[in-house]
Amino acid sequence: MRLLLISNSTGPDGGYLDHCADQMVEFIGAGSRVVFVPFAGMDEEAYGTSTVERLNRMGLSASWADRSRDPLVGLVDADAVFVGGGNTFVLLDRLIATGMLDAISERVHGGMTYVGASAGSNVAGPTIKTTNDMPIVEPPTFASFGFIPFQLNPHYIDRDPDSNHQGETREQRLTEYLACNDVPVVALREGAILVVDDGSMTLSGRAGARLYRRGGEVEEIGVGTNLDGLPEYSK
Repeated sequence: MRLLLISNSTGPDGGYLDHCADQMVEFIGAGSRVVFVPFAGMDEEAYGTSTVERLNRMGLSASWADRSRDPLVGLVDADAVFVGGGNTFVLLDRLIATGMLDAISERVHGGMTYVGASAGSNVAGPTIKTTNDMPIVEPPTFASFGFIPFQLNPHYIDRDPDSNHQGETREQRLTEYLACNDVPVVALREGAILVVDDGSMTLSGRAGARLYRRGGEVEEIGVGTNLDGLPEYSK
């Protein structure tokens, strides 16, 4: 499989895809046909239209999956699918309801490139249990694509020792997840990108990540690290 799993689609300067555009085009291939899936957004038409315009400016040939018509049509001859961010529960619910979860899975296992950002990256794991979003809808299952055998936690935030916030830190929430689920988590900081290509997996982008495992110390993963040695990663 070929996967490009991006922690965030909007950079620190507010530019949409600016921080990852070059890497996306290089990975997908200039001129390739890309279907954008806007299901995680509340206004899918606006989200789809604006993203298609952005992808076209990047030199890609883009269209978006429209639930008011047949969202599966574009997948037939697409070179890549890009699943955008938003609310992960809404995204999974709509992927299941439209048949896109199975359709995308079949195409990706057959060689089509998969690009995800935020929620679109979270659904690449076995489940959406490590999303940061509110469960504003109830999908029939938490099981997602399972392209990788561990969980992802996009937008990972390190604990701020000077913060007055009294709620759980991200580290505490992931520790709670591991108390109930023996599946590791790779937590992607803003700017981090996980690349799976030709049977190999590497952390790319502008920031590192953290690896959480039940009963183990939290491990730092630096940019450029090859992750093939992880016992949880199966080619």
